[in-house]
Amino acid sequence: MKYIQFDSKLLPNLEYSLFKEILQTNRAGAYLSTTIIGCNTRKYHGLLVCPLNEFGGESYVMLSSLQCSISTGDKPYNLGVQEYKGDFFEPKGHKYLTGFETSPSTTMTYRVGSTVLRKQFILSENENQTLIRYTVVESPEKFTMKLRPFLPFRSVHQLTHENMGVDTHYNIVDGGASFCLYKGFPSLYIQASKPMEFVAMPDWYRGVEYLREKFRGYDDTEDIYVPGFFELQLEEGESVVISASLEPTNTKVLKAKFTREEKKRTAKDSLKSVLVNAAQQFTEKEVDGQLMLKAGFHWKKPQLRDTFLALPGLSLFQKDLKPFDEILRTSLPNLRRLYIEQASTNNTSIDIPLWFFRCLNEMERFRDDKFDKAEYYDTMKQLLEHYWTGVPGKMHRQDDGLIYARNEGHPQQWMNAQTSYGHMVTPRYGCTVEVNALWYNAIATTLEVAEAKKDSDFINTWKPRLEQVGASFLANFLKPDGTLYDRTDGVYKSPKLRANQIIAAGLKHSPLSREQKKNIVDQATSKLLTPYGLRTLSPESEEYHGAVTGNEDERAICAHQGTAYPWLLSFYADALLAVHKNSCIAQLRRITEGFEEVIKEHGIGSISENYNGNPPYRSNGCISMATSVAAVLKLIKLVEPK
Repeated sequence: MKYIQFDSKLLPNLEYSLFKEILQTNRAGAYLSTTIIGCNTRKYHGLLVCPLNEFGGESYVMLSSLQCSISTGDKPYNLGVQEYKGDFFEPKGHKYLTGFETSPSTTMTYRVGSTVLRKQFILSENENQTLIRYTVVESPEKFTMKLRPFLPFRSVHQLTHENMGVDTHYNIVDGGASFCLYKGFPSLYIQASKPMEFVAMPDWYRGVEYLREKFRGYDDTEDIYVPGFFELQLEEGESVVISASLEPTNTKVLKAKFTREEKKRTAKDSLKSVLVNAAQQFTEKEVDGQLMLKAGFHWKKPQLRDTFLALPGLSLFQKDLKPFDEILRTSLPNLRRLYIEQASTNNTSIDIPLWFFRCLNEMERFRDDKFDKAEYYDTMKQLLEHYWTGVPGKMHRQDDGLIYARNEGHPQQWMNAQTSYGHMVTPRYGCTVEVNALWYNAIATTLEVAEAKKDSDFINTWKPRLEQVGASFLANFLKPDGTLYDRTDGVYKSPKLRANQIIAAGLKHSPLSREQKKNIVDQATSKLLTPYGLRTLSPESEEYHGAVTGNEDERAICAHQGTAYPWLLSFYADALLAVHKNSCIAQLRRITEGFEEVIKEHGIGSISENYNGNPPYRSNGCISMATSVAAVLKLIKLVEPK
């Protein structure tokens, strides 16, 4: 039995299928993404979406879809499905869909009368190439297949419209044809493992609509150029592999290549194996050849904070740790440039370097290959000096050792949502609880290395500072009920119950006692915990938003006012373990098992960016988020038998 399955009777139901998305990546920055019925609902969807060096590495949708129709006798059956303006679907090929699977390759099965056709997608590793294999499982007679390519040739962030600038010329190549719609673009080669004829019938398909963009309040309609169609004949037992690539391919090896690429894929037979596969999808090469960690699909780019939060969890259970080690190393130059070399001109959030220290602790904790954080000792010390010295007008160390930040108009911590007109939803100026807990952890983590190195000068300087920061943290943040204030500016202390205090309780080094952690954990369990993450604000608050809805600005307002984030479960689990030891494993296992269904609901085989704070906890944001996948992999690691 396949691990991820769908009710075949529900596949033709658009309300069911249009909200289930698939994603494949190839470590070269390219991806393939659509819905489980092949209807694109986002401008980010496409069968070949890849970074183009010609445009600074920006991702472009080169092939939106390859709509297939078959003719048995004199009657054509179009297996494609596309939405047009006015909620009009044409063709309606989803009504022929009888099966969908995700392993080892994305597979769709169609039945048209007595003919059964299987379609499989896969991306070539480290190449800008999509391979599509059609197999005739059953057919009483030979039939004709037509393949119609939809070519946007545009950035993932834009939409295109009918224009006179499109180049309608094409070139016949081995097994197919190539197209280059605009000057400066690479050519797209569409070729097959058996001869097929290209029939030129250039036209624009106008008013293609993207349902998810409409929901998000963005422009949702475009026109897509279709140069014509490819035609070939197939019969029962026969298969053909179609290649869509930015380079010409050897058509004689396409079938073998598809099989070879399939064998490279990890089995997807459990929550762990599915998420291990998802973890690999976030590694991608930049234009300069550096390996970076993509924060989330479809639109998030590599970000230092997300890299440091996600790397430890993503590297769990991986056979090859080299990509994750390389990502950590390649993040250092950016970290040093922003916070050591150009600190005075940097408006980036002040919390980012502090997550780096936590990342090192987590890598050391879970890695079996003797990960040595001492390798980063010099950088660690320089970053501490950055905070101790401060940045005039942006961030400074108070006399009591705590970090105070205020940089008007610029987010200073992870709760960084802003509206389109620059309004900061949760500015949290002053001393914030998680930044100062991370500050304490950073000092203590560096002192660990200093003690191993017997660096007495550093120890003599920083050990008293650690004690001062710990005492000041408790004096400023500890509430009478044993939980923590969210922030203080020296006059006002915010009593809002947010998930930030669970970060303070879940760090390796914390100024909190076990009893204080227990108070925080109890409050978080009763008021912040949801099945898929911790709420960013208690429902008791007047500012609480239990669902993320509306346009871009309305969603920004909701983002950190009750929305639940899976990555916070990583800190919740550590805080729970610190308080209850192994007696909480059963509780953590129940939370982990709750994600068994989630991976079948939004981004198939992955975990979304966030979820509504209210039932039924609908997913929001990116369909596949690095920090979310990392957190659930960590939970799996914690509850596995030792």
